[in-house]
Amino acid sequence: MRTFVSCLLWPALATASLAAIYIGMEAGHGVLVFNIVYLSLAAALALLERALPYERQWLAKDGQIGPDLAHTVLSKGVAQVLVTVIVFMGIAEWLKPAGGPLWPETWPLVIQVALGLVIVELGLYWKHRLAHEWPWLWRFHAVHHSVTRLWFFNTGRFHVVDTVTGLLVGIPVLLLLGAPQPVLLMVSAVTAVLGILTHCNIEMRCGPLNYVFNTPELHRWHHSKDLSEGNRNYGENLMLFDMIFGTYINPPGRRPPADIGIKYAVPEDFVGQLKLPFTRAPL
Repeated sequence: MRTFVSCLLWPALATASLAAIYIGMEAGHGVLVFNIVYLSLAAALALLERALPYERQWLAKDGQIGPDLAHTVLSKGVAQVLVTVIVFMGIAEWLKPAGGPLWPETWPLVIQVALGLVIVELGLYWKHRLAHEWPWLWRFHAVHHSVTRLWFFNTGRFHVVDTVTGLLVGIPVLLLLGAPQPVLLMVSAVTAVLGILTHCNIEMRCGPLNYVFNTPELHRWHHSKDLSEGNRNYGENLMLFDMIFGTYINPPGRRPPADIGIKYAVPEDFVGQLKLPFTRAPL
């Protein structure tokens, strides 16, 4: 029974969440329903992490709830709203093509969303990969990788500079192409829903879905201290570009390491973590 549930959870939670957001969007309450669904999903994951944990040792407190929450509010709240909604919507309006939007608005919505995900994924993949390969970007991204356990609550633990550089290659690209609001909302919804599922500490077996989407099974390898494992699986939502560029990893019959994090110490407090990339401390 546990095996059956673990195979069902990821597709069931992802599909139910996205379907609810779509229904809310069609009813004219997309943003409100998006937030309700996301908070409801977070609550469900909190319960499931206790009932079906992947790593029991990750249930232990790490003293980082405060900093994790602060990073989430600053990066995924304040910065995302300011950069995406205000700045880039203004730029997109200013740069809108004279002959109309470049976006194929007549295509079925599901195809438009799939196209949007692929376009956004290309930028997110390379931004994420460079954040591991370029030392000056890694200093900011290391704050996210400094976690010693994966669970739903530290999904949004990103240095604000790391978040802003990611926003530059995400949704704003679709805005500049003239993608309509339903596409923007659903692409954002997929990114939010898959993101929190990817980080959760729940036993989920995703099977063939691992070749298409970023899943908890794949993302646990990405947090390995061993760089031959950790510098893999860069995809945000899709594994397409990991497949194309040879960075996909999912070794059969092996379990990702439970001992995760980075090799150097990171301050325990939120302000210290914000300041760390600007110091000469090794990372």
